[in-house]
Amino acid sequence: MMPTVAMVLFAAPALATGMHSDTHDGHEMMIIGQPGMAANVDRTIAISMMENEDGSMAFDPVSVNVRKGETVRLTLTNEGEYDHEFVMDTHERLMEHEAGMETLPDMEHADLNSIRIGPKGKGEIVWTFTSVGQFDFACLIPGHYELGMKGTLTVIAN
Repeated sequence: MMPTVAMVLFAAPALATGMHSDTHDGHEMMIIGQPGMAANVDRTIAISMMENEDGSMAFDPVSVNVRKGETVRLTLTNEGEYDHEFVMDTHERLMEHEAGMETLPDMEHADLNSIRIGPKGKGEIVWTFTSVGQFDFACLIPGHYELGMKGTLTVIAN
């Protein structure tokens, strides 16, 4: 009797991986940039995630400005009672990711431009911004974006 072999195929869309343009130091580059080296951090930006009394959800601050070529440590604190995530990318890629999250709300992220943090938790992303432009960040857990968990990230020339 031959053993039965079960194969499970996963459709693993690159929903939060951004638009790749090249590779650098073994990391894929995205239009927004690439993972940075902690030893090269130029500054730290603290961002809080929270739920508000009126039922809305938010990041504080809702707008971040960085310079092209700058390596930034984003320290993220979830001050809320629910899981939240921080994903930064182009608006179009975030909307693709949001659609994927509607289908798979507990999707685990392996993308270096995002992090999921539990209630009262902390995390960080070290990132080097390589392109001038207007980008977005958001929490794409179903319903959170619609409740206000979004912001803008502007990369300016040196």
